[in-house]
Amino acid sequence: MPYDLSEGLLSAFAICDRITRYLVENLSDEVWQQKTPDGKGRTCGAIAAHIHNVRGMWLKAIGGKGPEKLEPSTVTRNEAIKALQESHDALAAVLKKSLATGQVKGFKPDVASFFGYLVAHESHHRGQISMLARTLGHPIPKQVQFGMWEWGTRAKEL
Repeated sequence: MPYDLSEGLLSAFAICDRITRYLVENLSDEVWQQKTPDGKGRTCGAIAAHIHNVRGMWLKAIGGKGPEKLEPSTVTRNEAIKALQESHDALAAVLKKSLATGQVKGFKPDVASFFGYLVAHESHHRGQISMLARTLGHPIPKQVQFGMWEWGTRAKEL
């Protein structure tokens, strides 16, 4: 039986989301809304809210109903985890339909590139969270750092 690339892309997007939530779940409480040293830029919580809010922006742009936005300055870890799961699920449903045509409304060149964009966006912000946590004196534990690269393990958690 040939490999189903559409299912593979949806699976990769689900694992990417799981890794983002895994990082959020494993941040120390002290760092969640701790301000940056210079007072500029987003907190770790605000970055997690941004990931969800950008997903919602794309859902609206694609023509779907976007989820409720998170307030970056007050979002709790549990709110972020729940919202990330919800925005992932809504976007995955829209993307599944887009895979049939190869196109995503409002995004060029194609649906595969959109998947790449989504994974790159989240990966970038996971790096920001990791670096900010270290800068603020609460580095991500080594086990969690390595765990973000264990796609097979995170896939089993889905």
